[in-house]
Amino acid sequence: MSEIRTERLVLRRWRDSDLGPWAEMNADPRVREHLGPPLTREQSDASVARFLRDFDRRGHGWWAVEVRATGEFVGFAGLDRVEEHLPFSGVEAGWRLARHAWGRGYATEAARAALDHGFGALGLAEVLAVTTAANHRSQAVMSRIGMTRDPGGDFDDPEAPEGPLRPNVLYRVTRGGYARHRAREAAERGRTS
Repeated sequence: MSEIRTERLVLRRWRDSDLGPWAEMNADPRVREHLGPPLTREQSDASVARFLRDFDRRGHGWWAVEVRATGEFVGFAGLDRVEEHLPFSGVEAGWRLARHAWGRGYATEAARAALDHGFGALGLAEVLAVTTAANHRSQAVMSRIGMTRDPGGDFDDPEAPEGPLRPNVLYRVTRGGYARHRAREAAERGRTS
């Protein structure tokens, strides 16, 4: 899969030109607030190398996200296997955007594209999403894309230090639940147009 196009975004393979803006994002304490300390340039570059290896091996992973109208890199989104240290398994949807791209609906748009791909091309039965209990912005995106919180799956991240990064929440959506959510969205758009 080379790329996915939405109304305003392109989810695509990473380019060398993405490394600088990706490193700037990962050095921003606000972007990293619910993820851990800022990354060095070397750590940031290594993450992209890992994304590319995983994508080549599995055919899905974390895409770079750019704005269609300008070609500007604004972050990442996609699907990946749940990390092995977590108390559940499956495929996780995720996103991270540069701070200047917040509040524009890009995370929701990119996450929907990832779920469309996961339930369509990949034939997944369910997709999960995880974030810290304090990350209400990401939880709002999860709700907007049709995911529901699974309080029984909430957990303390064993790799996070004691503090606000440790308590995490789990959201889920099945293929059927997502199809019903998208149908409700389409019906609502039809009523408002």
